[in-house]
Amino acid sequence: MRPCESILLFAVIFMPLSGLAAAQDNAAPGASPGQTASENTADPAQCLAFAQDIDADLGEVLRAGCEPTLAQMSRLMDNPLGNVAMLFTQFDMYKMENPRFNEDANKYVYTGIAQFPKRLNDDWNLINRVIWTVPSMPVDKNNLDDYELGSGPGGGIMPPDGSPPTPIDILDGRTTGLGDSYYVGLFAPREGIDMLNGKFLWGAGFDLGIPTATDDVLGTEKWSAGPSALGVYMGPKWKVGALGMHYWDFAGDDDRSDVNLTNLQYFVYYSLDETTSIGASPNIIANWEQNSDNRFTVPVGIGINRTFQFGKVPVRIGFEVHKSVIQPDDVPGAEWDFRLFIIPAAPAALFDWMQ
Repeated sequence: MRPCESILLFAVIFMPLSGLAAAQDNAAPGASPGQTASENTADPAQCLAFAQDIDADLGEVLRAGCEPTLAQMSRLMDNPLGNVAMLFTQFDMYKMENPRFNEDANKYVYTGIAQFPKRLNDDWNLINRVIWTVPSMPVDKNNLDDYELGSGPGGGIMPPDGSPPTPIDILDGRTTGLGDSYYVGLFAPREGIDMLNGKFLWGAGFDLGIPTATDDVLGTEKWSAGPSALGVYMGPKWKVGALGMHYWDFAGDDDRSDVNLTNLQYFVYYSLDETTSIGASPNIIANWEQNSDNRFTVPVGIGINRTFQFGKVPVRIGFEVHKSVIQPDDVPGAEWDFRLFIIPAAPAALFDWMQ
């Protein structure tokens, strides 16, 4: 996905909120979207009852002419399979190590993720995640003209930890541009399973890797695809789960190494209050094309996030630090990851095409 397309997607998903905000600025308390004070039919008692139920169905809240509370929206955003549209704006600074030359350098990656549900029937949703990346690699592409690149140098969710051993000083110079793009589709039940005073939710589907990189060092130059699955426990205080994705290449540049890579993003968060959580969501990478000494990157981390209200739009802002406790022995890899993310959101019930 090109930058202009990402801007268009943002407009399609989130610009209706500006109209909602404008309409509600002139609305009475409890008015539904588009209603003025004279048209308000919301029952204040019903709105109060909705506001006191953090797990209220936000579709019912909106249809009753009431407004979701910030705590309800924050709770909905906690659910990776929930009926909510979110635009992840994520910035990562990786501290890269090159063990062959005893040096380090920084890699920067902007990752955009548009996540939105599509109702399939009364029982199932399709959760869509469209991902695009803009990496800035500490690599001079001119030094690699005669070098066979590996399957893992791309930005975003595939860091370059799986690149083959390099005979040159790879952490020298810089290359910046659009990286590879990805799609993940998860078929998920609309209702979770009761578990330990909370809910267990799951989804399964597929993923697709698209070679959109503007330079070969920024991506794999391969089309890839594979299975994806997500499971999460949503408790009163804890949210624990993982999203697993695997990629095999099926087309692309025959001169590039094969793609056979697993990305497991696990997450552990604890709620301090209704809008604040601590925890982290690092990515474990397994590049099966590498030998056992260079195959795995396993980070652990900690961070904090909080959901704020900007006008009528809830926005989650967070910062995390991840440390790789296992990383490749012989090739450049990420030792530290410093992550900042900003996530505006809207209930899916605002958009007819998601219903």
